[in-house]
Amino acid sequence: MSTEAGPGPEPAGPARTQTEHDDDALGELGYRPELKRTLGNFHTFAAGISYISILTGTFQLFYFGVAFGGPAYWWSWPMVFVGQLMVALCFCELAARYPVAGSVYNWAKSMGGPHIGWLGGWMMMTATMVTLSAVALAYQVTLPQIDESFQFVGDGSGTNDAAANAVLLGTVLILFSTAVNAFGVQLMARINSAGVFIELIAAVALIICLAAHVTRGPSTVLTDTYGLGSGQPLGYFGAFLTASLASAYVMYGFDTASSLGEESHNPSRNAPRAILRALIASFIIGGLILLFALMAVPDLHAKELSTSGLQYVVLVTLGATVGEIFLWCVVVAITVCVLAVHAAGIRLMFAMARDNNLPAGSVLARVSPRFQTPVVPAVVIGAIGVIILVININQPQIFSVITSIAIIMIYLAYLLVTAPMLIRRLRGTWKPAEGGFSLGKLGLPINIVAVLWGAAMSLNLAWPRAEVYNATEPQHWYLRWGAFLFIGVVAFGGFAYYWFVQRHKTGVLAEHRFQAADSPPQPPAAAP
Repeated sequence: MSTEAGPGPEPAGPARTQTEHDDDALGELGYRPELKRTLGNFHTFAAGISYISILTGTFQLFYFGVAFGGPAYWWSWPMVFVGQLMVALCFCELAARYPVAGSVYNWAKSMGGPHIGWLGGWMMMTATMVTLSAVALAYQVTLPQIDESFQFVGDGSGTNDAAANAVLLGTVLILFSTAVNAFGVQLMARINSAGVFIELIAAVALIICLAAHVTRGPSTVLTDTYGLGSGQPLGYFGAFLTASLASAYVMYGFDTASSLGEESHNPSRNAPRAILRALIASFIIGGLILLFALMAVPDLHAKELSTSGLQYVVLVTLGATVGEIFLWCVVVAITVCVLAVHAAGIRLMFAMARDNNLPAGSVLARVSPRFQTPVVPAVVIGAIGVIILVININQPQIFSVITSIAIIMIYLAYLLVTAPMLIRRLRGTWKPAEGGFSLGKLGLPINIVAVLWGAAMSLNLAWPRAEVYNATEPQHWYLRWGAFLFIGVVAFGGFAYYWFVQRHKTGVLAEHRFQAADSPPQPPAAAP
């Protein structure tokens, strides 16, 4: 009797690369991989830290914190960090499970459904375009202090000289950012990473230089309130809440580290780490800069502290030559911050357009075959950023209102992620990525704190304070209540458009949809 050998083991297929595994994860979300994966660990970390941009934020807002809270406003820095850390930890779980472009939009959609997702994406996208303009205005705070020749409009003494010059400098910066982002993520990442490296080196050097010039101990700094808040219903606590906006305006944008997930290698593993590293590094470096600046300035009660801010401290403490070197590093930080904000906005607009959740979605979601990046969103966001800048020429008060409101909208967009996530935790339907970043049993309490923090800080940011929303004459009620009015118009107006027009068209566009047919064909089933 003859025997036949049984079938041998099937030959092993070629080993799958990490990129193929990353693309599989994207396919599970329903999207076809289109963006080129070129970013490594430092690139994603740099994207998050450049959006936060410690040098930009501290140099732009130090004066505000001191003016309204005195040197003791420093305590708002660790307070904001702890609150934002709770949000970031929730985002880390989401980044590990959903490593996708337009992170906040896709996370809100995954946690709360398409309607919540659209509202979160809309709030974040609108706020990002305003933030782009606001950061670009920081050139005016720094460049003319380095050299008067950067004051191209008038001599700076005219009523609108500073505002008009700020628009000019900001427009040049946004045009540069538009060109860089349109040429692809690799060019943006290289410039951004180089800029972040310079910023980090400069920040550490600044800490060392300020520490070498300290004139008082930290106890004096951390308890001096300038007597602010006396006679007010909440006393110094009310003044402190106002001053805390200087810290709240800085420590956000860490989600950018995950928004580049479709262009990163192994984003499920690297994005959570990048988010935490960016936030923690920013907290440590920024906190030390603020502390040593207050300890080193010759006169802690100098009026320039609440007008010229950290620029004044650096120049008067370290001298003109060394001070100007650090101010040039601030210019670099502002530049890469604009690049990162712009890049995050592009990915968000692309993600929403890919789901046909924006007008002309197929145009906005088109990926350039040459540059392998969405070019149209880069141009659109840049153009809108310049238009918003122009508002600042004759209406600086209105612009300051809109800028403040943009930060609130980002906090609200974060809340539209963490709140639905908390509901899913309470229902027992949230499952972290298998083998990925997980908070375990700490997830629920951390998520609760993240939601409470987001709601409380949003209310604090929106509170109708005259000193924030209508600091100078003429006084207008609609400016003082601008946060509630503007956000109401943006949120309800935008959502009405979505509900009655766009939601009937929503759905992943065919050219961006993952096709099961792209996978190897399955063998036919055996006949019964």
